[in-house]
Amino acid sequence: MKYIGIGFLIAIAGYVLTAFLSYYLIGKFSSNGHDRSVEASMTSIFVYGPIGFVLAFIGGYFWAKHTF
Repeated sequence: MKYIGIGFLIAIAGYVLTAFLSYYLIGKFSSNGHDRSVEASMTSIFVYGPIGFVLAFIGGYFWAKHTF
């Protein structure tokens, strides 16, 4: 249970970091001129954020299992 908790905490940080980074990158490089901010926010929250969450959880779980 300890490993899952540590993995979950790292996953939350991974979600936030991935969402902010993808928001910046989409806002910077998107060719959409009409609603660039909406595209960046929706894609960051609903696509890249969850991907970052899952990958950070897996990495955090195995890191905690190996370290502790």
